[in-house]
Amino acid sequence: MTQNSPPRGRFAPSPSGRMHLGNVFCALLAYLAARSRGGRVVLRIEDLDPARSRREYAHQIEEDLAWLGLDWDEGGAKGGPCPPYTQSRCTALYQAVLEKLQGQGLLYPCFCSRAQLHAARAPHAADGQSVYDGRCRQLSAQEIKSLSSRHAPALRLRVPDAQWGFTDGVCGPYRQNLRTECGDFLVRRSDGVFAYQLAVVVDDARMGITHVVRGQDLLSSTPRQLYLYHLLGREAPAFFHVPLLTAPDGRRFSKREHDLDMGVLRRHCRPDEIIGALAALAGLLDKPRPALPRELIAGFAWDKVPAHSIAVPPDFLRKLEG
Repeated sequence: MTQNSPPRGRFAPSPSGRMHLGNVFCALLAYLAARSRGGRVVLRIEDLDPARSRREYAHQIEEDLAWLGLDWDEGGAKGGPCPPYTQSRCTALYQAVLEKLQGQGLLYPCFCSRAQLHAARAPHAADGQSVYDGRCRQLSAQEIKSLSSRHAPALRLRVPDAQWGFTDGVCGPYRQNLRTECGDFLVRRSDGVFAYQLAVVVDDARMGITHVVRGQDLLSSTPRQLYLYHLLGREAPAFFHVPLLTAPDGRRFSKREHDLDMGVLRRHCRPDEIIGALAALAGLLDKPRPALPRELIAGFAWDKVPAHSIAVPPDFLRKLEG
């Protein structure tokens, strides 16, 4: 893609619960980043984990986005030229890439249990992520055969002792040594579920996504994905890791705790009130006031968006308490 070409952005929620205010914040910025440059928005449902994903949540995501005025061009009920737009239907695509990596001798089986991984953690990366110590990397063929007879292994990708970095559109330069700050990482779990790192690269590449807008909690995973883009011979998109919204006490919002989810928001607020409040938090308005997403397109610029976490003001929370 040339620098002046319209971008292809995406919003890729997981249907593991109702969207909360932080999810909407990310969706709004992804929408504005694409629309402000005449680009397209793709909606992809990331339902890799069958134990946590629900079809009804996927339908609810579409309905909530439409209610907020955050329209999209492809995906969901609209379909489009790059199906499937739901990850649970992409198993054959992921398997083909897995076999390609396997043929290059880059994968190996891992039999570590959660308890073993916890007990043998290498020093943590700066963001608190544990580093895999490579204990299964050197297993002999006989050891692999013996362990496989007892339980199915996960699959890990060998990583080089090398720096992989990029310049994030919000956070600036970011680099990571894959061997020392990450370690060989999973591409398929022992239960057969494909890992996020593999799936997101395969999907963004095949859909032609040029701009990825997502939360800063995923910043440290980007070097792993850049390495996969390199191995697959595909051009990586531009990344924009947006600040996370927190409660006034600094706690992150979560679907599990039903923090400011769309059910609560819709009972107490109009769509333009939610969008206007989020736009003010993003630096796109000087103060909260009702606004629709399309009204913010002309004034959008990444240099207005703060790079640090943002606490939701207490007065907004009080409004939701009724």
